[in-house]
Amino acid sequence: MIDRLNDVRELVSLAFGVPLERVDAQTAQEDLIEWDSIGHLNLMLMVEDTFCVNLDLDNMGRLRSVGAIVMFLGTVCPSPDS
Repeated sequence: MIDRLNDVRELVSLAFGVPLERVDAQTAQEDLIEWDSIGHLNLMLMVEDTFCVNLDLDNMGRLRSVGAIVMFLGTVCPSPDS
């Protein structure tokens, strides 16, 4: 789970061009001015590519924080040691 959290933090940092130190498990869309609607779509595409998942519009709409993304990924691609 920690590796997945770090992976998602890195994606958010990359997607929005913010330092990794500004991104933690509680970081949400309203915390980053850079996290606008286009940026959100780009982040969702990065999540799909990185974790080999398909996100429907409902899921994309709900995944508006680092923690929400990590929790969602835990349900669709559980870690091998769980």
